[in-house]
Amino acid sequence: MAPPIYYIARGFMFVLSSMIAKKLNYLFIPILMFSVANTSLATEDEKMKILEKNRNTVTRYFEEVWNQGKLDVLDEILSPEYINHSPGFENPKPGSEGLKPIVSAIRNGFPDLKYIIEKLIVTDDYVAVYVTMTGTHTGVFFGIEPTGRKIEVHQMQFERIVDGKMIEHWRVTDDLSMMRQLDQIK
Repeated sequence: MAPPIYYIARGFMFVLSSMIAKKLNYLFIPILMFSVANTSLATEDEKMKILEKNRNTVTRYFEEVWNQGKLDVLDEILSPEYINHSPGFENPKPGSEGLKPIVSAIRNGFPDLKYIIEKLIVTDDYVAVYVTMTGTHTGVFFGIEPTGRKIEVHQMQFERIVDGKMIEHWRVTDDLSMMRQLDQIK
């Protein structure tokens, strides 16, 4: 008797006798390949949709919330459990209600605030972004009276995203450079 033939596809092993294999070879292999290919395509298509959704969420965060001041967008893109891990400050209240006063305060200090996305790295559950923040200090900014000075500050952020909504936020801003540009320290 001939030895069995092993077919391995996507981690599954099929053992067939040589006689059955010869008869099914022309039918079985194309069907198996088609089903494996379709599974692979569906998975890749779903992953691409998740990546695109995550990219759009973070892009909206900067463009609509920070650049345009549309605070209501936060209700759409943040999870109610959203946590803002802010270095140097106590974490604000979870969810969009904790972030809205921060956005308002920064936009009050810099009404022409503009975030430019320089680099964006997207995975299925995290987005890393490197941005440049520009603006003119014409309003009170966390107790600092207006200086009329223009700033350009770099910032890196990590956003954890679940089901298309931001749920955790970490950032590192070049605050020293900002304070120097505002003539608050030498």
